[in-house]
Amino acid sequence: MKSPNPPLLWAASLMLGLSTPAFAQESQPEPPEVAQETGKVDGVEEVEGVENEEDSAFAKFIESIDWKTGGQGAVGTRAEIEVPAGYRFTGGPGTVRIMEAYGNLTSGNELGFLAPDDLEWFAMFSFSDVGYVKDDDKDSLDADAILSQMKEGQMAANEEMERRGLGTLEVTGWHTKPFYNPQTNNLEWAIRLRSSEGGESINYKTKLLGRRGVMDVVLVCDESQLSTVLPEYQKLLDGFAFKAEESYGAFQKGDKIAEYGLTGLILGGGLLMAAKSGLLAKFWKPIAAGLVIAGAFIKRLITGRSSKETI
Repeated sequence: MKSPNPPLLWAASLMLGLSTPAFAQESQPEPPEVAQETGKVDGVEEVEGVENEEDSAFAKFIESIDWKTGGQGAVGTRAEIEVPAGYRFTGGPGTVRIMEAYGNLTSGNELGFLAPDDLEWFAMFSFSDVGYVKDDDKDSLDADAILSQMKEGQMAANEEMERRGLGTLEVTGWHTKPFYNPQTNNLEWAIRLRSSEGGESINYKTKLLGRRGVMDVVLVCDESQLSTVLPEYQKLLDGFAFKAEESYGAFQKGDKIAEYGLTGLILGGGLLMAAKSGLLAKFWKPIAAGLVIAGAFIKRLITGRSSKETI
């Protein structure tokens, strides 16, 4: 596997299929336990640039994941995605293992991890069974008002993060304002984030609306990569499809209806209200489990950086 030139962004957050408040935890995970017998998976290249035993152990761990390198990958029981040559995909169990190895708590909603063979960037899939999200407000998305509420919700969420001794995030503005495609029922946006440690990143979100809920996809890459990676990522999403009975168009009278529309989906639905009402602590575990981190350890592995280099 070739060592990529641009590094992954240090952190990106996703909220169990919702978007904000966002949280980040700046800590370097311990290396994961590696099975005694690991080997190169067919079609997946070896990881190069490892600098010590710790990095080598992580490389072996990556190889031990049950990767699919072609054909259709099952995204839970509701959807599938095409895995072209040059990419690797793993389902729920593998995704949970990878996220925990990165230093994330997990929720069980993680359903898929898709990346190029060189792991230069990745996209993670999770599902939220909030019900059928009506798109009645598709023509009235107020980006300025949404951003203002995002910032307000994040400030409330940060109080809980500070109380727990964890780093906070500031929403600094849009990278890409929310836009909705009524033909594909995809909602996308990207916000700029700044951590309390001074790091900056972009959190790019895609919401794929289905009959019974929303498939949340978070793209994790460095900002310098985004202009190149984004078209590639969006082309890959063209290969995603809900099963016929789970598609947005398969909605039937009597199906569960979500309590909010597209604007609420961007703002994080019930989690935003939890932050405002002071109930955030009650939801701490599932919120933290939605975190996605590309931390110092994995960043050094995939970029081939020396352990002496800083983030």
